[in-house]
Amino acid sequence: ADPVLIVRREGPVVYVTINRPEVRNAFNEQVIAALTAWADAADGPDAPRVAVLGGAGTVFSAGADLAWMSKMVGYSRDENLRDAGDLARMYQALDALPIPLVGRVQGAALGGGAGLAAVCDVVVAADDAVFGFTEVKLGILPAVISPFVLAKIGRSAARELFLTGARFSAGRAREIGLLHVVVPAADLDAAVGTPILAANDGLV
Repeated sequence: ADPVLIVRREGPVVYVTINRPEVRNAFNEQVIAALTAWADAADGPDAPRVAVLGGAGTVFSAGADLAWMSKMVGYSRDENLRDAGDLARMYQALDALPIPLVGRVQGAALGGGAGLAAVCDVVVAADDAVFGFTEVKLGILPAVISPFVLAKIGRSAARELFLTGARFSAGRAREIGLLHVVVPAADLDAAVGTPILAANDGLV
């Protein structure tokens, strides 16, 4: 089977790609474990200068895998707490990376995928990308990601978007501070290169 996470090192830059395009890069326990393990190891004398987080295919990340979440219906309270703790640990590890983390967003960043954008230091998105905390439409609070999202976009925007679950554009995401650069999809990789160069020059 293909790995759920592809890690590719190019000199001082490491590219970390969620590799589940068949489910829009939704994450499950394997992705959570792999991202956490990578983040925990991203230090030391051979550490890269900057990391780029992306998703394979046409979508950045649709958040949590519904097939994975459906299994939790039969979990005990302790098992649910364990899974929630693992997910929180993943976001904490990414948020606390000792190197700059650049988000490369195409297609959509929904639910926990928008949470991934929130823990990136710099986020570059295609102008047709869509965002949203859509888990509320399933009756699920964006609880685990809320500390990171609140720190990024503030209480006012979070209250609206957490309550409505509305999808919003890359332009709106930039206005509220969830991302920083919006470019045509064809220019996405070139735009991601700008913060990489800045990190390699020691400017961030």
